[in-house]
Amino acid sequence: MSKDILVLRSPAKLNLFLHIIGRRPDGYHLLQSVFQLIDWCDTVTLKAILENEVRRVNPIPGVPPEQDLVVRAAKLLKEFCQFDGGVEIELQKEIPMGAGLGGGSSDAATTLIGLNRLWNLQLDKATLAKLGLQLGADVPFFIHGQNAFVEGIGEKIQGLELENRDFLVIFPKQGITTSSIFQDPGLTRDHAQITIDGFLASPWSDLSNDCQAVAVRICPEVKQALDWISQAVSGSEPRMSGSGSSVFAVLDPKTNTAKLENLLQNLPKGWVGRIVRGLNKNPAYNLISSD
Repeated sequence: MSKDILVLRSPAKLNLFLHIIGRRPDGYHLLQSVFQLIDWCDTVTLKAILENEVRRVNPIPGVPPEQDLVVRAAKLLKEFCQFDGGVEIELQKEIPMGAGLGGGSSDAATTLIGLNRLWNLQLDKATLAKLGLQLGADVPFFIHGQNAFVEGIGEKIQGLELENRDFLVIFPKQGITTSSIFQDPGLTRDHAQITIDGFLASPWSDLSNDCQAVAVRICPEVKQALDWISQAVSGSEPRMSGSGSSVFAVLDPKTNTAKLENLLQNLPKGWVGRIVRGLNKNPAYNLISSD
């Protein structure tokens, strides 16, 4: 591969739990969560060009450039470093949009990481994470590059080593806007805090998602997806990821995945489902210095 081209996998993530523990005066919610990387990935291709511009190949229909996170990420980095060259960006989407799996944030993080290498900018992880926070609260996690216990508004990140597990993930087509969840008066905002040690004592237990009750009320498809998993995987305790609408279950190592794959062929029309494996590192992890 040419040194002027990078092809990078950009992973999705699951919230193994999501607790809302308070709210700041500026309206941002304070949370606790564990973010788990999974091998459901988009592909970001970055090609250095001599022209002083950011070009987007195969733009997503209905998404203008000013809202496209990979374009915004490239322009933000270019302006921050006063870089005179340019880039051509191609994004192959596999992670469903609006699914609550962090695909857009991951693509933005991958763009920052990749261009830092492609343009030889030599920015460290902390600087890239600070830039990424301007694009979205989840972007620093993907730049951090490891599974993590996450607090604050998403900027306090402590890496975790988690056992490799498989997950069944279902996106029931109907997306939910994050604002509709966090602005709902019925959202629980005073969950008791937990510790990392408390989580690690039983990481695959039935931890809760404070957004789930609101999501089930405003989006019936979430409840339908949760019920589908409960029927398909005996003994599972499915929950929603993030602000939805994707739901998932941690699979027992003894689960008959071949049988489950057959069931996935008969999902309701428009639904997307996969059996995925947890990752311990972002595939782009080694491209960036931690200094």
